[in-house]
Amino acid sequence: MSDTIPILDLGPLLSGEPGALDRLGGELRRAFTEVGFYFVRNHGVPPGLVDAAFAAAARFHAQPLEAKLAMPFDQNNQGYLPMRGNTSRMNAVEGVKKPNANEAVFFKRELPPDHPDVLAGRRFRGVNQWPAALPGFRETALEYSAAMETLGRRLVPIYAAALNLPHDWFDDKFREPMFTLRMTHYPQQEPTAAEDEWGLAPHADTSFMTILAQNKVPGLSLRLPDGRWIDAPALEGCFLVNGGMMLRRWTNNLFLATPHRVTNRSGQERYAIPFFMDCSYDAVMAPIPTCVTPEKPARHKPFTYLEFMSEYSGANYGERGRSAAGVELQGA
Repeated sequence: MSDTIPILDLGPLLSGEPGALDRLGGELRRAFTEVGFYFVRNHGVPPGLVDAAFAAAARFHAQPLEAKLAMPFDQNNQGYLPMRGNTSRMNAVEGVKKPNANEAVFFKRELPPDHPDVLAGRRFRGVNQWPAALPGFRETALEYSAAMETLGRRLVPIYAAALNLPHDWFDDKFREPMFTLRMTHYPQQEPTAAEDEWGLAPHADTSFMTILAQNKVPGLSLRLPDGRWIDAPALEGCFLVNGGMMLRRWTNNLFLATPHRVTNRSGQERYAIPFFMDCSYDAVMAPIPTCVTPEKPARHKPFTYLEFMSEYSGANYGERGRSAAGVELQGA
């Protein structure tokens, strides 16, 4: 089914070929209005770094449970989330399912303890927690995050071209992108497991952009706009990219936030290292001008990363996702 998901080749763009950005913009627009996912190749990320990040995820989850619990998931959505620690609610499709059968650890931009946002207690701008007994883990996670941020920044002007905006339209909104690296472990699920038992239940992402390294262990599937579920192919040397509810709201529902799900009946342990990238913390996301017309007026109020993610976290992570004020926010 790889012919169903468009493939964007960054080679001409990175080599400075004239017109490459606008051509890619047209391809991305088709991807997000017809499928909601695209592959990107010739992206400049070393394959060895991707392999190292997968290995780091496996190392982390191989630790004793008590070592992982020493990094508890906090109100900033950083740290370790135990098995079945969250339920897809705000972003669920096909109804709310059972708690997700995975465990995960989350990292954001590395901020020092004396950073002004840390000292001010700004939510989602906390200090990362790192495992105490995994030499080299922190360095690998940070190097991979930096590579993903670089790739995401390369992709953002293509979104501007796709939306008939000046190529630099998003620049001031991505001065310091918010991002999350999630390292997930999906244990083997028994073939006899209930049909509504998911490693990750059908859902739409929250993000502006999710960059997913290709996985040698199958399990990911996505729902096309016509309602068909297809297994996502793994194209060697590519990343799979999709948008989420933030992107959909920002584009006044022009771009798709395509539902997807994960189940692991491969007979192997499965790891995933999705990278979620969003605009800067204080950027205001009002419906993009080229997505608003007299026939299609603005459907959403302007919002910020903090507002959106506080609502999402309270809905999906329960007690662990309480807001800084201690009040759990309800999902949509």
